[in-house]
Amino acid sequence: MEHGAKTMTQTRRILGIAAALATAALVFCSATPSQAQTAKPATPDTKPKTTPAPAPLPADFVLGPDDILTINVWNAKEVSGDVVVRPDGKITLPVGNDIVASGLTVDELKEKVTAELKRGFYEDPTVFIQVKAVNSRFVTITGQINKPGRYALTGPMTLLQLISSAGGLQEFADQKNILLISATLKAKDGQPMTFKINYKELSEGKNAAKNNPELRPGDQIIIR
Repeated sequence: MEHGAKTMTQTRRILGIAAALATAALVFCSATPSQAQTAKPATPDTKPKTTPAPAPLPADFVLGPDDILTINVWNAKEVSGDVVVRPDGKITLPVGNDIVASGLTVDELKEKVTAELKRGFYEDPTVFIQVKAVNSRFVTITGQINKPGRYALTGPMTLLQLISSAGGLQEFADQKNILLISATLKAKDGQPMTFKINYKELSEGKNAAKNNPELRPGDQIIIR
């Protein structure tokens, strides 16, 4: 009887262990798909990156030396590409003569390029011209300003607009004595004319005509 009792106890113990193992296996199998799903590697981002288009220029923008242009001629890669307006105001095409670009709008230059290509045995060329970089018309701001440097002058711009584009004045800037050095206006002795700007008055809405002039190409602004 004692031997039979021991055998029965061992049998029950084995059955209990087997049941526990079966339960653990069931829990593991049910959890595995969920875990595999969360561990799924991320799909790499294959979406092509895009580059922001350049800001459109006004239709009356006039080209000048050092401006970079992209000229595309439909179905004529051999005469397409980037060109730089030289210091003499001309551009060089792969075919034909040099063309004066300085002082022209993009549409006016397009007509000249089309006419030159027709003389170069292109029967009916379709020409597209885009200004890639404006280097001929700019103003410079230096001194106690958050983003000093050269800024393209693609259209009308006032001093206030330039200061805003340049990130605003620094904390200890002398707001009452901003210096504007003109690139086009000359004094009687032939020296560039200078103007003192009171930004504090301007921010208070006073003397806007004097303190917020429209800038001209080449003007320099010094923030002390």
